[in-house]
Amino acid sequence: MKTTRKLFSVLALSLLASSVMAAVSPEEAAKLGTSLTPLGAEKAGNADGTIPAWTGGLATDAAPLKNGHLTNPFKDEQPKFIITAQNAEEYKDKLTAGQLAMFKRYPETYKIRVFPTHRTSALPDQMYQAAKTSAQKTELVAGGNGLANFTDSRYYAFPIPQNGLEVIWNHITRYRGQNSRRNIVQATPQTDGSYNLVHFEDEAAYPSFMPDLDPERAKNILLFFKQRVTAPSRLAGNVLLVHDSLDQVKEPRQAWIYNAGQRRVRRAPQVAYDGPGTASDGMRTTDNFDMFSGAPDRYDWTLVGKKELYIPYNSYEISSSDIKYSDVIKAGHVNQDLARYELHRVWEIEANLKSGERNIYGKRRFYVDEDSWSIVESELYDGRGQLWRVGEAHMVQYYQHQVPSYAFEALYDVISGRYIVNGMSNEEKPHEFGYKASARDFTPAALRNAGVR
Repeated sequence: MKTTRKLFSVLALSLLASSVMAAVSPEEAAKLGTSLTPLGAEKAGNADGTIPAWTGGLATDAAPLKNGHLTNPFKDEQPKFIITAQNAEEYKDKLTAGQLAMFKRYPETYKIRVFPTHRTSALPDQMYQAAKTSAQKTELVAGGNGLANFTDSRYYAFPIPQNGLEVIWNHITRYRGQNSRRNIVQATPQTDGSYNLVHFEDEAAYPSFMPDLDPERAKNILLFFKQRVTAPSRLAGNVLLVHDSLDQVKEPRQAWIYNAGQRRVRRAPQVAYDGPGTASDGMRTTDNFDMFSGAPDRYDWTLVGKKELYIPYNSYEISSSDIKYSDVIKAGHVNQDLARYELHRVWEIEANLKSGERNIYGKRRFYVDEDSWSIVESELYDGRGQLWRVGEAHMVQYYQHQVPSYAFEALYDVISGRYIVNGMSNEEKPHEFGYKASARDFTPAALRNAGVR
């Protein structure tokens, strides 16, 4: 099997130009759970055995919890080898252009510790059934900016993708563990490594798990998201509310912000596309959140193919509750002595800004983990075509809840030498999955109560 396969065809282009993209046949969907994993990854390992077959992922009791926090199921493993600026050329066929740029920018400190590969992704059976339903029903609406026939499944829109846009929709519609709450921190270190922390309380809720949500309203809702700043004091009490829709042609994203100082709720149309991320010091855009989020309509998406890469995976050591943020956040990049990388297959997609549209990124390249449909690496280019920012998402499997997710996301500016890291929770209380969310808590009227300091 060739490492890279050119999958984007003239047929796919002609279909994308039409009003909808057809779902796959029942015969194709039958591959899910047989030759493919239930989510559409290749079930078999690779030819040389460096990527094993998928056998169901991590068990729910893969490792003991420590005060509710994950511990490392692979704590006794040592790196197979370490890639540095000095030997990166030897491994460049399994590295991204962004990783090679990081070696060039930080030749003395950036390294990639490569461990044995474990295909740990595992989800509840109902999500596997949802993916099979999606495969046979879901279609792209005109322009690819929304989904049709998706409300029966609501997860993994295209587990057998035919083009780049379908791959990015798999990332957008992936399972996050029912309704979830988390306390996280964000930092934007200076070039000398100094930083201040911003603390958030995030909540995400989904129509499938909100029994009091009006059924008509639920038809075009992807998710509800609420984010409250809890520290520092100058920002504490500010709250962001987002309603994301499935068909953003029919109904664009809606967002509101409660400003604690003014005690006012305002519409926030800037919370979309390349609007500035919350308290990010200009280091990320709104659509950088979750590696990519929001409407995909401003870009043309190309499926480059599939390849094997060293990506951040099973990142239990760097996200451990036994270490402090000061152990992780270093000058230039996170502490690569704690980061773990494994060889995995990824989908490579490229997004080019459409003529007449605006975004600070003229081109983006994403690498999507085949087992979880999570973006794990990204390269972001400015309008001149120069590589500007490099993203890395450090994957963990929340084995007790059967949720593949991020330990955190890092976005590196390889021009300025600064970066932003978001989603860290080493010193916070454990994430909460499956809580009972009410539609009443995700209304503009509820923001004022949420913002009480």
